[in-house]
Amino acid sequence: MTAIRMSRPDDGARAVEIWRDAVDATHDFLTREDRVALDAMVCGFLPNAPLWLAVDESDRPLAFMLIDNGHMEALFVDPAVRGQGIGAALVRHGLALHEGMTTDVNEQNAQAVGFYESMGFQHTGRSALDGQGRPYPLIHLKHGTPGAEMR
Repeated sequence: MTAIRMSRPDDGARAVEIWRDAVDATHDFLTREDRVALDAMVCGFLPNAPLWLAVDESDRPLAFMLIDNGHMEALFVDPAVRGQGIGAALVRHGLALHEGMTTDVNEQNAQAVGFYESMGFQHTGRSALDGQGRPYPLIHLKHGTPGAEMR
């Protein structure tokens, strides 16, 4: 059974661990240099960010989501528990709080694109560069656009 709760200061190291493992499992398109630079940036802010955590019965974080003003900035799931509905549970939680939630996803991460589409997100645009100006195109998504159905 998975529960969802807000992060606490002592969850920071585990959130970084989840991020690293998930990125290593899903972001093989990153160059080594960009992966190192992103790691430094993430380590600087993630431990103190207000995250929604999916935790197991012993309160160990399995995944996290960061939402800022109705925009899901991050969703990362420990690869050891991927495919068990944990990411979907976090997204449904976010949608309950923010109807019409938006997010961006790396175009090269086909599994993530498919996941968001299966959750009822629709494409609203595309950027050639990521948020740091790197050449990793982003697909902009929004939930609840015409024809979208949450599954």
